[in-house]
Amino acid sequence: MTQRILARLSIIGATALLAACAGSHIPSPAHVVPIAAIDSSAVQLGTALATVEQDSAADQSALDSLHGRTAEAAPRTNQPLAGEDVRQEAEQLFGGETATFDIDVTTFAGNRRVLEYLEFFQLDARDRFEIWLSRLGRYEGMIRERLRARGLPEDLVYLTLIESGLSNTAVSRARAVGMWQFIAGTGRGYGLQIDPWVDERRDPFKATDAAVAHLDDLVQRLGSVYLAAAAYNAGAGRIEREIRRLPGEPDSVDDQTFFQIADRRNLRRETRDYVPKLIAAALIAKQPMRYGFTDIQRLPPLVFDEVSIPDATGLDVLARLADTSVAAMLELNPQFVRGITPPGRGVIVRVPRGAGARVAERYADLPINERVTFVDHYVSSGQTLSTIAQRYKVTVTMLQAANPHLRTHTLRVGQRVIVPMSGRVVPLAAWSNPPEPKIRRVSNTYRGTSSAARGASRHRVSQGETASGIARQHGIGLMALLEANDLTMRSVIRPGDVLLIPSR
Repeated sequence: MTQRILARLSIIGATALLAACAGSHIPSPAHVVPIAAIDSSAVQLGTALATVEQDSAADQSALDSLHGRTAEAAPRTNQPLAGEDVRQEAEQLFGGETATFDIDVTTFAGNRRVLEYLEFFQLDARDRFEIWLSRLGRYEGMIRERLRARGLPEDLVYLTLIESGLSNTAVSRARAVGMWQFIAGTGRGYGLQIDPWVDERRDPFKATDAAVAHLDDLVQRLGSVYLAAAAYNAGAGRIEREIRRLPGEPDSVDDQTFFQIADRRNLRRETRDYVPKLIAAALIAKQPMRYGFTDIQRLPPLVFDEVSIPDATGLDVLARLADTSVAAMLELNPQFVRGITPPGRGVIVRVPRGAGARVAERYADLPINERVTFVDHYVSSGQTLSTIAQRYKVTVTMLQAANPHLRTHTLRVGQRVIVPMSGRVVPLAAWSNPPEPKIRRVSNTYRGTSSAARGASRHRVSQGETASGIARQHGIGLMALLEANDLTMRSVIRPGDVLLIPSR
């Protein structure tokens, strides 16, 4: 308990406590880090960030295949279809007492689309789905606890499999972020902080609190778990409109209502298939060995202490103070999108369990010029690696070492470059913010092939028009328009741009 309390102390408080207990403290030579080690630390951070980016890209590729899959997809030529085998497996699942669910899996396990997604997870996405199942070990207990506290079905935990593969760094084409895939507006509406330094949509604990609150609101509003799940994907208003379009005057709605509105094909394919994906993922995740996933190594839950950090400090520096790896610090603190805590304000940082007091003590002794080993630079038009190196007074070799996946001859405008700082104090003016994405210019024919593009109409922007005015003109919500076009509230539209107008 004493160690836990120490870990939560601010740096000033920790320093005062240490001075009271042991007099003036002289930094240990072991904590004095040479400049060469600082440069190496920035390189380690760059390598770790590149690894995270590569892993996220692999997740997103599998998720794009999952969400873009259609019933009309061509049959495989190199693999036998396993539909009948899967059907028998689904039926056998309920023949004994080997698994129980608190969402209605039993009634709909034989649904054609459920069986197709069972097959997809077992064959097409097998390698990635194994990784996602292993990640459940990290977060399943925490998520179930929060769902249970709200009185929601705990098996809604499996939404994370089809939303993001439990990736905290996932970013969809609609700019939805994190394990629970919040767009910025919804995330902020549920109390998540989102700025160029901190994005709590990537924080698995805070994002889960927000997602559970959102799901609770949807269940209360719609009266059905599966309708709430569909609304999590498409928005409550859209689901309510489809319920009103059903023939007759239903006395009540339930989970079967979702399949009734899905059969009418007014919803996007991704939404019509959302619940079948959930059921298929739940069937496999509950009993992976039954579906051929026989070697899943579940990752252990995250355990940590928390330390108050008062100003900009690199996670690579904190990793060194905690005697852990940069990768471990990034996993504990994915909300710090730039690998560094924000300048000019204090935040709580997670460190491995048992390291909190040690980090607080060492940080109090850390010279200010050793808190930050790098800055991140965003490429502007005409810049080369050489001009960037000259600007920061470093060598091109140092930039290449800190950015292992950087292609020096094909820099993109807005691309992030990690710049080692060689032990220098970083002025606030050195930090630049990432560029805001703007709508891309398109030709007379919009060539999008995403699920948002299929079935949507187009609107060519005229002089003086605004995004909010266009949304009102077409009777849709502003956030729906922005999401369909990969825009943010600060994005700029210009006359001649073509916008996708999502179906209502």
